Parts: sequence; C-alpha cells; structure tokens
Amino acid sequence: QVQLVETGGGLVQAGGSLRLSCAASGRIFSPVAMAWFRQSPGKEREFVAHQRWSGGSTFYADSVKGRFIISRDRTLRNVYLQMNSLKPDDTAVYFCAAQRPGADSYDIWGQGIQVTVSS
Repeated sequence: QVQLVETGGGLVQAGGSLRLSCAASGRIFSPVAMAWFRQSPGKEREFVAHQRWSGGSTFYADSVKGRFIISRDRTLRNVYLQMNSLKPDDTAVYFCAAQRPGADSYDIWGQGIQVTVSS
C-alpha cells in the first residue's frame, strides 16, 4: 500500500507564498504521474498541476499558470507545490494524487490540506 501525506498548508495573506509537500510512504512505486488538485466549499474538485514521473514534464491549470510550480525531489518520493502570488480564490483543500501504471486516472489520494488566503 502507498500512502500520500500532504503538509505545508495554512493561512497566508494575499500576495504571499506557501509550499505544499506530498510524501509517499509505504510500498515503493513508480507512478505515471503525480498531481495536485484542490476543492473549495461548494465547488467540484479541480485540477491544479501535474508532473509526469518519466521525463518530468509538467502541466498547469490556466488559473495557476505562472504562479504555481510543481516539482519533485531526487528520491522521487516527494512532490511539491510552490504557490506564489496567492489570491483569495486559491483558498481550498489541496490534495496530492498519484496515477499508478495501468490506472486510467489518479488512483491514490492524500487526505488533503487546507490553504486559506486572506484578502
């Protein structure tokens, strides 16, 4: 079993920065990709960014492009989301997710972590 645990959330003023971390523990695995999603109250969960494990290519939602950066470390067991120029609209629960080989979509999820941006 693989578990994903997010850390680094909290309260920040608009214009500030936060860095979320996602640590994979348990069975060693090589995902196809890892991603960040978020969900605000009353809204559906939305895609934020992903990084393919082979090659490291990245892709971002238009709403965060140029402000957020997804990255991984050399162990390939941690993925990060650097969030800059935060806006109140970025307030949400942020989830880390992994897509295992053979899966059609992201099939391992973290428990989520709250990010609140005050105006």
